[in-house]
Amino acid sequence: MNKILIFLLFISLSFSKEFDSFYIHSLESKSNNKIDGKNLYLKYCALCHGKQKEGISAPPLLPQFLKRKSDKKIYTIIKNSLPQTLMPKFDFLNDNEIKEIIKFLRKPQRDIKWNEANIINSYKKYNNNKKDLNIKDIDNVTLVVERGANRVWIMENEKILDRFDFRNVHGGLKYTLDGKNFYVPTRDGWIGHYSLENGRLEDKVRACINLRNVSLSHDGKYLFATCLLPQMVVVFDRKTLKPVKIKKVNGKISALYELYSKDEAIFTFRDKPKLYKVNTKTLKFKEYKLDKPIEDFFIDPFEEYIIGTTRHGKDLRVYDIKTLKEKFFASIEGMPHLFSATYWYKDGKFYFATPHLRKPYITIWQMYDWKLIKKIDVGGDGFFVKTHPQSDYLWVDNGSDKLVLVNKEDFSIKKLTPRKDKRYIHTEFSGDGKYAYLSIYENDGDLLVWQTDTFKEIKDYKADVPVGKYNFINKNRVFYPRLFGLSIFKEKCWGCHHQSAEAFGPPFSKIAKKRNEGEMISQIVDPNHTYKELGYKRNSMPAFKFNEKELKSIVDYIKSFKGK
Repeated sequence: MNKILIFLLFISLSFSKEFDSFYIHSLESKSNNKIDGKNLYLKYCALCHGKQKEGISAPPLLPQFLKRKSDKKIYTIIKNSLPQTLMPKFDFLNDNEIKEIIKFLRKPQRDIKWNEANIINSYKKYNNNKKDLNIKDIDNVTLVVERGANRVWIMENEKILDRFDFRNVHGGLKYTLDGKNFYVPTRDGWIGHYSLENGRLEDKVRACINLRNVSLSHDGKYLFATCLLPQMVVVFDRKTLKPVKIKKVNGKISALYELYSKDEAIFTFRDKPKLYKVNTKTLKFKEYKLDKPIEDFFIDPFEEYIIGTTRHGKDLRVYDIKTLKEKFFASIEGMPHLFSATYWYKDGKFYFATPHLRKPYITIWQMYDWKLIKKIDVGGDGFFVKTHPQSDYLWVDNGSDKLVLVNKEDFSIKKLTPRKDKRYIHTEFSGDGKYAYLSIYENDGDLLVWQTDTFKEIKDYKADVPVGKYNFINKNRVFYPRLFGLSIFKEKCWGCHHQSAEAFGPPFSKIAKKRNEGEMISQIVDPNHTYKELGYKRNSMPAFKFNEKELKSIVDYIKSFKGK
């Protein structure tokens, strides 16, 4: 009996201790104001923003999407809602509860899941009415991202043909090479498909939670999406937007770029010393080891080299695409922003220029002989440098209201002020180079259309943070040799030939319709032996000692007049 009493007493004391401990813990939680931000988020936010903060009917709330928003700004949004959105006010939550929600939002989300079923279920087909955009020349179509308004514009020359809304649009739009479609990626993983033939947004799909870039196979069959969350590459059937392959990877992809000369695409990692080549016919991925990670890179206009920079931006390296052997190395301070590089031809040489992040200069490099030509102080930390064969200048932004014009002949500088005290950023050109498009990078900003040669302003369209602009010709590497060809034409052919009118020699439009590529090359390099075979009575054309790249460029330029 005594043993039973002792046992019951022991249980009673144990239970009492546990109860006291629980009670004391509860009091401490209340006194310390410990509120579970995760539970509050799941209760009030997850229905629209997702259990993983991935975004469903509302935007994602992962830390990388909130970098530009202060805690104060987020607090105000939660408390008072956002105008013209479906988000309700949560004014019944107290200050501490909102602060704990914000802490939870700032916390990295581990092991985010997004699989094939999620991708398929995200697909949405639009039922918009067709409209005729009345495009005269696809070469002069330019897309504009108005980021502050979540909107995309379609322009031809100085006119706006259409505008449509697309939430969280950032940049990186991609055309199909037939000029009939383009694709709009967002940072939160959505890809929209717009038909230029039908004049409407057709459909969209969500590839992942955090998307890096999109690319197309050169035959137009597949659309590639590189993803940072989860880390993978999603391959879609371009026409249906159905996933056909998901390749999981280990690393932060820098970007994937397609080749036009063969069925291949290439991507690298910002944090891993490796590179993948993708067969865009078979969709096989092959991994290669590098000595260092490639943070940012571009593929040269003739698709022979990869020009990249290592992770901390201390050097510039050139790799042979076929062998991946290093061809050139140069130490350089300030990470080259190679995605924003621009290219041109002059006096038998090919060049590129790049800005450098957090440095007040751009650098000029000679390609194929691979050497640094010039470092040019532009007076501030810029982000883009652009040019076109119809301009004598590099058009550079420097983080201020100034447009810096660098003369391609002697690298002298002059500055213009598109809008006083408003930041200018990024110039794009129409395909023919007649028009220049400038962004005034402000909430109450502008999209300016200038004549390239005179700098005369033609149009001023009000815009809310206009950023990237994407011309059909200037944003497709396959057309870069054609642009070089325009420069060669102006240097070597202008005196005897015209593009479309009869001059001393036949117009390029006539040559393009009448001659095949072999005949063009033969007449350029050895006219004394080919003029009779081509039906000419005599020859007045000199032989040009062009190298292979110059020949391709001038022939591509001539061929561009075939349908004109």
